[in-house]
Parts: sequence; structure tokens; C-alpha cells
Amino acid sequence: MAIFKGAGVALVTPFKNNKIDFDNYGELIEWQIAEGIDAIIACGTTGEASTMTDEEQIEVVSYAVQKAAGRVPVIAGAGSNDTNHGIALSRELEKCGPDGLLHVTPYYNKCTQKGYIQHMTAIADSVNIPIILYSVPGRTGVNVQPKTALELSKHPNIVGLKEASGNISQCAEVCRLTPDDFAVYSGNDDMIVPLLSLGGQGVISVLANVIPKDTHDMADKFLNGDTAGARKLQLDTKPLTDALFAEVNPIPVKAALSIMGKSNMEYRLPLCEPEEATIELLKKELKAYGVI
Repeated sequence: MAIFKGAGVALVTPFKNNKIDFDNYGELIEWQIAEGIDAIIACGTTGEASTMTDEEQIEVVSYAVQKAAGRVPVIAGAGSNDTNHGIALSRELEKCGPDGLLHVTPYYNKCTQKGYIQHMTAIADSVNIPIILYSVPGRTGVNVQPKTALELSKHPNIVGLKEASGNISQCAEVCRLTPDDFAVYSGNDDMIVPLLSLGGQGVISVLANVIPKDTHDMADKFLNGDTAGARKLQLDTKPLTDALFAEVNPIPVKAALSIMGKSNMEYRLPLCEPEEATIELLKKELKAYGVI
């Protein structure tokens, strides 16, 4: 069963003086829920989990679960390129009470498809909550091939895939091969409607950080038969989506939230503040969209 349908936000993690700003994080969660978001993804790529300690990740996920209080599902980023670490972290995060885990493919040391199946099977065997796989080969160098998705979909704890390869043909093959109850989510904000048209269940979105209602509405309209309305939102949001990826995510989206007065522009190295040209582009597109 899908953990959620519609739009889940890959939520940023606000920092203040190199500490997690939980007050701001709580405000962002409340705003997202009020705007109609369908799920909160804590400590994903956009949440800068790669520069957080395990203790910080656990603390953030626990906070998100408590703040959401069952109003929307919370999914915890738990990926690692070390299977033993992935097992240990997943077990600790499970204790926090999230509705599921998100596991990115192993990065840097990488692996074969055979190794990836063994990696995810070992992790899925170690917990008792649902897992969404996450394929983003542009970041990790490891692609989840369609036949691999099919094989892993047979595990009772592996319930979906965030597909961020950018390859629509591959997305189609994943949707063709996997069972109907295996949820495929777009990991690319410019491909939400195309993936939904192939049978996808929704999106795990960066764009939703700045326009949660419209991102929710885009998926909701399509899933409820208003394909024209969904298509219009997909096309209308394209310039803003492009601006949010003018530099590596989450640099622009944190800058956008700062411009909107929703958060600050603090990062952890090696991420840093964007170029002035990116800030000007974000201001232009946020204004054009009517956000500021």
C-alpha cells in the first residue's frame, strides 16, 4: 500500500548558527500542512541530511513526527552507502514513529544492481515499516533499473520508488513492470504530470517548499481526472522550477524561502550561498508567479 498519494514535500532543514532551528522547522511544517501538502519528507537530500549527524537526523525526524501529529504521513530519509550503517540508522529512525523510510541508492563506493538488491533487502529485513527506494543517479552514480525495482517490489516492506533519473522511458518501464500497489513517485518537479500519466502516485517535491498548495493541486487534479488543470499547473510552474535548480539543490530553494521571509539562508559546507545572479533569478520568478 502507498504511504501517500499526491504531493510530498522534501522539506528543507533550517539552520541557525550551525544548529538546527526547530522553531523555524515547526513553522514550515505547520505552513505545509495548512497549504494541503500530502506528506512530509524529513532529512532527505533537500533537508541536507548528508551534513547532519545521526543524532541530528534522529532528532529532526522525531520532531517532525511529533509536530505533524498524524495529520500527514512523515517519511524519514535514512539512506547510506554503508549497509550496516543504513540498518542501524533505519532501526533508530523507526523508533521515532515515522510512517516510512526513504532510502537513496549507495553513493561514491556505488554498487552493481546485484549488490543494490542485497543492500536494500538487508535493510528492509531489519525494520517493520514501509520503505520507498530513491533513484537519483545524477547524484549517486547508481541507477535503479526497472527489473531491479521489480525484484525489490516483491519485498513486503518495500512499497515504492522515488524516480529521479529524469528518463521518462525508464519511468514508463518501471510503471509497466511493477505491481499496481507499488507506488512510483516523481523525483523531478518538471515531470510530475508525465509520471502520473504513466500510473505514478505522486511526487516527492522540492517545488512544494515554496508553493505547497499548487504542487498539491497539480497532483490532486490529475489523480481526480482534471488533466487539463494539472497540465496547466505543470507548465505554469516550469520557470519557477527551473530557477529552483539554477544551482545544486537545496541552495536555490533555501534562498527562495529566505526571499519569501519563511526561513533563512544558512547552509552547511560544502553547500554555500548562491551567486547573486541566482538570487536575482529567484526574485524574478517568485514575483512572476505571484509568491512575492
